[in-house]
Formats: sequence, C-alpha cells, structure tokens
Amino acid sequence: MNLGTVTVEGDHAVLAFERRLGFPIDRVWSAITDDAERKAWFGNGTVDPHGKQVVIEPEDPPAPMEAKRVTGRILTWQPPENGHAVFEHEWHQRIVEDSVVRYELTADGDATVLRFTHRGLSERNAKGFAPGTHAFLDRAEAHLGHAPLPNWGERYAEVAPDYPAWR
Repeated sequence: MNLGTVTVEGDHAVLAFERRLGFPIDRVWSAITDDAERKAWFGNGTVDPHGKQVVIEPEDPPAPMEAKRVTGRILTWQPPENGHAVFEHEWHQRIVEDSVVRYELTADGDATVLRFTHRGLSERNAKGFAPGTHAFLDRAEAHLGHAPLPNWGERYAEVAPDYPAWR
C-alpha cells in the first residue's frame, strides 16, 4: 500500500514516503513543481524558483484557508539532470511547527523513485499528517496516469487505520 513512516529524531519527527512511480522523471518533476499540474492534485499555489518562494493553498482537508495555507522559501531547486532531481522548501503553516518538505526524484528505467520527507514536525503532527500526505501522493499518482483522482477525504479515511493514531 506504499505506507509512509514516522521516525523521531530528537524533539522532532520525520514523515517519509518512498514511491516508485511508473512515469519518467521529467513528468514527475512537472507534476510536483508546475503550478497548473500541482493544482490538479493538491490545490492552488505558486512555486517560484526565481523568487525562491512557495505558496500552497490545498483544497483539502476541509478547513479554513488560513489554517491550510503553506508558505516558505525554496531551499533546493535541482531540476532533473543525470536521472536525479530535488525540490525542497520550507513549510510555514499556522497549525504546525515550521518544517521542511523535500521531494527527491531518481530515474529508475522508465519510472521514477520519489522519496518524500517532511522534517521538523512534532511526533503528534507527523502522525497526524501521515494519512493526509498518503492521500495527496495517491492523488498525484492518479494525476500522472490521467486516472480519476481519489477523493482526498475518502482516501484519508481508507488509509488512516494503517497509521499510528495521534497521541
């Protein structure tokens, strides 16, 4: 099922996913970094490598936008080259600790291995984000394959029992 993991490093946790996506690295990079493509599976926003800023306004979960909105500086911008790419940015969101999200892509034949990490959250928040991140990554994969996107809330409810509960 491509479950993510939560590991604790000191006072913070790391939420991590590894997915092998059956699409070329350039296609996966575009789905993650192109505003129009990202909107299809995640929500409105801007990824501006020149201004080094990210603004994300996810469609889900159902909550006020001021609670969901994410802003931050782009820390690493390495478009695909020699089968490798990295997009890393700060994650400033009112409801959680300041943290960092990293998408690392590695070409694997005609496919791409995506290593996603979200570092700097509390253990409780990392566990809380795990099923939602899983649902968003499932939506991204469906988008890449031009398949119907799973409903975020329904997918969250399906995978949540497989993740550690909030404590």
